[in-house]
Amino acid sequence: MPIFKYLVKNKQGENIKGKVEAISKNQAVSTLMGHDLFVIDVSPIGQKEGALSGLTGNKVKFEDLVNFTRQLATMINAGLPLATSLSILEEQGKSEMAKLTGNLLKDVEGGLSFSSALAKYKENFSRIYVQLVRAGEVGGALDVVLNRLATTMEKEKDFRAKTKGAMIYPVIIMIAMVAVVIVMMVAVIPQLTAMYEDFDAELPAATKALMSISGFFVNYWWILVIVFGGAYFGIKAWGKTSKGEKALAGLYLKIPILGVLKQKTVLTDFTRTLSLLLSAGVSLLEALDIVASAIDNAVYRDELKEASKQVEKGVTLSDAIARYDNFPPILYQMISVGEETGKLDEILSKVSEYFEKESEYAIKNLTAAIEPIIMIVLGLGVGFIVIAIIMPIYSLTSQF
Repeated sequence: MPIFKYLVKNKQGENIKGKVEAISKNQAVSTLMGHDLFVIDVSPIGQKEGALSGLTGNKVKFEDLVNFTRQLATMINAGLPLATSLSILEEQGKSEMAKLTGNLLKDVEGGLSFSSALAKYKENFSRIYVQLVRAGEVGGALDVVLNRLATTMEKEKDFRAKTKGAMIYPVIIMIAMVAVVIVMMVAVIPQLTAMYEDFDAELPAATKALMSISGFFVNYWWILVIVFGGAYFGIKAWGKTSKGEKALAGLYLKIPILGVLKQKTVLTDFTRTLSLLLSAGVSLLEALDIVASAIDNAVYRDELKEASKQVEKGVTLSDAIARYDNFPPILYQMISVGEETGKLDEILSKVSEYFEKESEYAIKNLTAAIEPIIMIVLGLGVGFIVIAIIMPIYSLTSQF
């Protein structure tokens, strides 16, 4: 029987929220009125009012998905039915997450399995998420799978936070540098140019170069906008093609420090996700296919797909990935140990922890390297501007 949530007033004028089972909305209203309650609103759980109630395409925040997974795992582990757990989470949720949970509840109450309901919202729940839940349903261990999934997502959330935190300082410095350069070129240098022209003085080459650059900024700024905008959108469009995406992915991996960080991040995601899928009972071939499609680097994605084809032909996973230079020896050596001992999921979990620590070291190295580079660039820029401005002043004073 459908469940309706309601908002009513009692005889004392107090607002009361709750839920009631009824065949229809009219019956729910009649039941509430029969208890001498003034009905303000009644709506079926899982359906939202308004013209946009049927839209579920809005992507929720990753942090909200992490909290949803952890809370759902806790409730299922405590013995609460899935529908009841979803109903509670809908009431506690905020904005888009509450809408999404409500629609999941509606689908589950309509007879869909939880994994099938999740699969309807691909913009929020990845193929990995859906496959893990499906494996948990089939094996009767949904609470265990959700717990592992929540733990993995929490680690990913922490890693994202560390990465973003490490980049805040360099980004702020870069923005400040660009702002200072723009102000100097647009506002300060033109004033000095006018002054020097009044004195009709012979200017050093550095000053002439700076004045030319400033003049270009002031008079032809729109060309810079077109060039940089065209380059950005052109590269972005090319990156959406298979050839362009792979070329840019390969180029990114070759960038000093940044490339190492990207490699460690991809390997962390690969080993952690593959371990999670295998521990949930997903076959190796299916797990490789799922992981390969989820990797956000085209070079690794193509190599994993090729490795999956080799595994399908009977080659071990360790031998398959050993053919590619982008996979370090420690990875396929440890995978080989896991294959021989029959504990591949446990070995992959330990390897993921190793790569996660390596990623953290790479972040620290990146931060340590960026700071002196920024200071050097800033020093050279400021030094050039100061010399270009002060030298003409000395030249002018010597004429008096």
